[in-house]
Amino acid sequence: MFKNYLIIAWRNVLKNKGLFSINLVGLALGIASCLIMMLFVVDELSYDSYNKKADQIVTVVFRAKVSGEEIKESSIMAPVGETLKKEFPEILDATRIRNYHTPKIIVDNQSFRKDKFAFVDANFFDVFTLPIIEGDDQNPLKEPNTAVITKAEAKKLFGASSAIGKSFRLDGKEQPFRVTGIIEEVPRNSHFHFDIFASMEGLEEAKSNSWFEGSFYTYLLLRKDTDYRNLETKFPHIIEKYMGANMQHVMGMPYEEFMKENQLGFKIFPLTDIHLRADNAVNDQLEQGGDIKYVYIFSAIALFMLLIACINFMNLSTATASKRAKEVGIRKVLGSNKNQLLYQFLSESFIATLFAMFLAAILVIISLPYYNELSGKELEVDYLGRPFVLISLFLLTLLVSLLAGSYPALFLSSFKPMTALKNKFLTGNQNNGVRSGLVVFQFVISAGLILATLVVNQQMQYIQDKDIGYERDQLLVIREAHLLGKDQEVFKNEMLKNPKVASISQSAFAPAGDSDDSQTMISNDGQFVRRMPVYNIDEHYISTMGMELVAGRNFSREFGADSTNVIINETAAKILGLGNEPLGKRITEGNNTDRTVIGVVKDFHFKSLHQPIDPLFMLYAPYGGLIIKAKSADISELIKDANALWNSFGTDEVFGYSLMDESYKQTYVVERKMGIVLNIFAMLTILVACLGLFGLVTYTSEQRFKEIGIRKVLGSSVFEIVAMLSRDFIKLVMISFFIAFPLGYYLMDKWLEGFAYRIEIRGWIFALTALATLLVAFGTIGWKSFRAATMNPVEALKEE
Repeated sequence: MFKNYLIIAWRNVLKNKGLFSINLVGLALGIASCLIMMLFVVDELSYDSYNKKADQIVTVVFRAKVSGEEIKESSIMAPVGETLKKEFPEILDATRIRNYHTPKIIVDNQSFRKDKFAFVDANFFDVFTLPIIEGDDQNPLKEPNTAVITKAEAKKLFGASSAIGKSFRLDGKEQPFRVTGIIEEVPRNSHFHFDIFASMEGLEEAKSNSWFEGSFYTYLLLRKDTDYRNLETKFPHIIEKYMGANMQHVMGMPYEEFMKENQLGFKIFPLTDIHLRADNAVNDQLEQGGDIKYVYIFSAIALFMLLIACINFMNLSTATASKRAKEVGIRKVLGSNKNQLLYQFLSESFIATLFAMFLAAILVIISLPYYNELSGKELEVDYLGRPFVLISLFLLTLLVSLLAGSYPALFLSSFKPMTALKNKFLTGNQNNGVRSGLVVFQFVISAGLILATLVVNQQMQYIQDKDIGYERDQLLVIREAHLLGKDQEVFKNEMLKNPKVASISQSAFAPAGDSDDSQTMISNDGQFVRRMPVYNIDEHYISTMGMELVAGRNFSREFGADSTNVIINETAAKILGLGNEPLGKRITEGNNTDRTVIGVVKDFHFKSLHQPIDPLFMLYAPYGGLIIKAKSADISELIKDANALWNSFGTDEVFGYSLMDESYKQTYVVERKMGIVLNIFAMLTILVACLGLFGLVTYTSEQRFKEIGIRKVLGSSVFEIVAMLSRDFIKLVMISFFIAFPLGYYLMDKWLEGFAYRIEIRGWIFALTALATLLVAFGTIGWKSFRAATMNPVEALKEE
């Protein structure tokens, strides 16, 4: 019987190739979009889950609010992990990472860079699942100056021969590191990626007992079924016990007095939450994470795309019901019951869905590389071939078949025989209402996505155009210029002679891209006031960066080294209460270093626009790389000149550079890429929704076929008939705005709350959204209505 259903279903497919093709394309686009979105969501949710003890591992972050400064740091004090382990039996183990970034690595007088290096505790590989594939797989880091490296790093440093037992050295450190273990690459879906893990046993700062400074990412291994939230509530007394004793010495006041107006504490994040939830909660992640908001957004888009595709199928199937009315009548007269007809039409739905699933899989395979390039992901097609995924796709096929085919099947199988044979059946207002409601739903989603796309694009344009307090164009940053050693000054002077160079500043601090990070403590009468970021600069920094001094003077060799003076930004002047005349005021740095304010620089953004501008100290203490201001916007020739000059010194260091403008854009790469992806899926959603509208217009024109013929015979023009058919549908689209706009405003306003500096969602955005939606909808309606209005009226009336 089932075979017979499939044969008949296939014959109907061949008989209605046009309708089947539209159904196939709509379903395939919806399913393909859903699959890609779900691949993204599954990948985002999979971070760090490769660890066998992932559900037991948490990370500890330091959260505080001191003198108005909100502190959110993942790198915390050295003794915290071991202390918490001793204090709480729920904690089985604690381990740490000390990020050492990318030092120069030397092997047999050959140097390497760009290798990510970290110091870790000896028990690191007991907590994290990174199996040792060669070497000591029990305790490879028990001794000082030992290291575990990745397989790729071993090949890079030591070639094809075994790396076990061989040594390498860090530039500036005499003691070599001996390789004791090799691991595979750190999984892509991890919140950290290092090439070298060195033993922390020989690191002096790891033995520090200070509870007021440190740079250690700390992880705890909890007992099974331990609620980390309950554990977190027990932490306040740890702060008092271990920080309170030294509060007077460090902050200049007793613990009880300090805590009256300030807050200190530790917060716990589960390991699997770090990638998606910790990035907005802390300022110093090991790597830039994702955002749980985008997981919610794309999950919703995936669901809506699937629902819209199913709605289209329903509308297109019911739209052509009149063509199959006689078929249904004859089947019923010949003895077919409602259930048999129901199975028949569900079989047709299954065949359409199965074809759509295959086409969707092909679309995913073709589009995935482009999607990866746009989104920055590394999703793999092989994922679709896994048994679990194949079973899920089959179940999805059945689900979509039922969702898309159940209503048309019930609708078609419910025709009365005599009415169906006469081709005179009424669907009733209820059915029209259902279809109209489905179209409203489709355009609520479409209009909402258009609105979201416009808001995201406007915010990205705002970020691009905003006055950020410095000129980021024509700035060439050679961050590693210090690697030239004593030749750095010669390199700088030679570059100054280049006619393409306007000015050069020496500093390791840049407001965008890679930069050193330094802070100082401000005190008053020996009491702590607050922390402030510090920029160590030279006398050319402010002019090279195009910054503006609103008061006072710049650093200058004419005034000596200016070593005891400071330039602050406008925010620092306000926070420190220096009034309208901050020049000449004395500020105490730490407990005993007095500095005189000689200038105030206009506020500039040295963090992303997600965060407000912090107060800033600028000290005369130049070191690090060079920042070169070019005279022309085209600095490609200048880069070639700098590269040639660099190589002339005969160093084994590779010339590297960055452009300040590109570094600034890179700060918002996640938002920009997500905006592009949102644009694409908004267009796909609109396309699929238009197919649904096409279905409803087709249905209406079929129902009013004879009416149209009569109106034409009585003298109605094509324009009047098109207007008649379009009027009701435009009303449905207008109704969708009343739902989409308030909902879209609320959701996008929530998204914009993540930016300290943002646009306002103005009325023209809603107007443009409405206009774009109406144009697309009317284009779909008008084309089908025009075809119906231009048909020969004799065809409509000859059957009467």
